[in-house]
Amino acid sequence: MAPMDSSSAAFIKEYQERFEKKLKESEIDLLEHWKGQLEKIESSRPDSIASLQLQIRKITDMMGNRIKVLKKG
Repeated sequence: MAPMDSSSAAFIKEYQERFEKKLKESEIDLLEHWKGQLEKIESSRPDSIASLQLQIRKITDMMGNRIKVLKKG
């Protein structure tokens, strides 16, 4: 394998930094979304354990569907 010149190394480093920044931003967006979903449940103050379980099941189903979509694509 041929050695990299400094411009190639700089390009790779810059690209890697941009990729890591984008990955971090995506993770933050994802966590903010699901945190918001859980905050909706918290603020709704379910009247019983059964209704709380139903709301949690709904969120886990949403997460499962999203995982399926991402795995397909």
